[in-house]
Amino acid sequence: MRIAVAGGTGVVGHHVVESLREKGHEAVVLSRGTGVDLTTGAGLDAALAGVDAIVDTANVSTLSADAATRFFETATGNLVAAGERAGVRHLVLLSIVGIDRIPHDYYAGKLAQERVVEAAAVPWTILRATQFHEFAGQLFGQAKLGPLHVAPRARVQPIAAREVGAHLADLAAGSPQGRAADLGGPREERLDEMVKAYARRIGHRGWIPSVSLPGAQMKGLRAGYALPADDALLGTETFAEWLGRQG
Repeated sequence: MRIAVAGGTGVVGHHVVESLREKGHEAVVLSRGTGVDLTTGAGLDAALAGVDAIVDTANVSTLSADAATRFFETATGNLVAAGERAGVRHLVLLSIVGIDRIPHDYYAGKLAQERVVEAAAVPWTILRATQFHEFAGQLFGQAKLGPLHVAPRARVQPIAAREVGAHLADLAAGSPQGRAADLGGPREERLDEMVKAYARRIGHRGWIPSVSLPGAQMKGLRAGYALPADDALLGTETFAEWLGRQG
């Protein structure tokens, strides 16, 4: 199959591309580096010629509900429209577990993105996954008070992005499912402890205080609203195992 991956160079997207190619599919990377701009639609029609399925893992770095909603409605809207013109038979969207229970900030944008896909003429599958193990490193770099790194408190059940990418690849090669079973990690973790463990792994020796960040989204994460339900599919690699593989 010829399968296009929006955000195919990102944290999850590059794993989708690798998994597709390992399984013998032709993966088409949709990114600015390959001449495709999802926010304007430039290059989409040419890139989707002959494509059987699309996996949408494109992302935006913002905590603003308005900014996230504008991006996802525009980018995924352009992707859906181009997919319809190209005769694509399946669209797979990566979303996040619990966003309907925490419909705020960035998660509000993901809910808007789901609505775009649900209204599409292209048959679709939506996979909600929990936070990734890689999230700890992202937060270590981004969560700061001046020069001080901080560790946000939250209840999470993280999964390796590699496992999410492989699952998305399998979904794309299969039949549309609508809402697929949620995907989570093998065990619940404390996000602040994950950030501190990551910092130690890369050699950081400074004090990293645990903090309760403001905002409705972070409050929902602390309450456990983004944890998977009992019927979710679970990955196998724990955060400790993933961390042990990092250089």
